[in-house]
Amino acid sequence: MTILLDPTSELEPPVRNLAARLDGLEGRTVGLLDISKPRGNVFLDTLAELLARRGAAVRRYAKPTFSKPATVDLRHLIATECEAVIEALAD
Repeated sequence: MTILLDPTSELEPPVRNLAARLDGLEGRTVGLLDISKPRGNVFLDTLAELLARRGAAVRRYAKPTFSKPATVDLRHLIATECEAVIEALAD
């Protein structure tokens, strides 16, 4: 059993199921979301290279600031263009 902690301090956080894993990366489209924290782009640059070596198509996205959630439009764009997404949380 995996327990995820919710940092929003909700008294009764909603139950969230883990997303199904991809069966492989070859031919898949993976989105990389830079939340605009320092050096997150360095991590994503390396990750993009590793994913491409495994046959994944990589799409890059960025939030204008880490202090606000991604806009609805950005989330929709990622959801329609990608089969998986990785978010960079680095300082």
